[in-house]
Amino acid sequence: MSDNISLIRNHELQSKIFTIRGLQVMVDSDLAELYQVATKVLNQAVKRNAGRFPDDFMFQLSQDEFENWRSQFVTSNGDKMGLRRPPYVFTEAGVSMLASILKSESAVKMSVQIIRAFIDMRKFISNNAAIFQRLDSIAAPVGAPLVGALDHGQAQDHGQ
Repeated sequence: MSDNISLIRNHELQSKIFTIRGLQVMVDSDLAELYQVATKVLNQAVKRNAGRFPDDFMFQLSQDEFENWRSQFVTSNGDKMGLRRPPYVFTEAGVSMLASILKSESAVKMSVQIIRAFIDMRKFISNNAAIFQRLDSIAAPVGAPLVGALDHGQAQDHGQ
């Protein structure tokens, strides 16, 4: 039973990991929820310890990234729509560093679970990289002739 709970938990965590700038990251509000602190409290703790969070650990989304990210949740998550400014996002290293500044036992335990979710996603991507590459290589050649055939078929229909 506990294995099922941890699998569900891991899946929930993985659904909160996004790829932005080619990096897997988690949003400050999602992390705050997981750590059971207010987002403002989490961000204040980070600002007090700014030296521990270089750009490869944490960064704020640009306005374009923010709009793109937010547009993905128009119908699925109203909470994300209420944001007024771009959120901060944390890489795996940033999540690990968060546990050291939040210092509670539950924060440490949660960080371990989050890091495991990042690792599992990395393994999945690595284990399936060949499949993803093959799909990409098949999709491009198949798509081009198909589009050409459809265009050709429409031209014939209009010519009749």
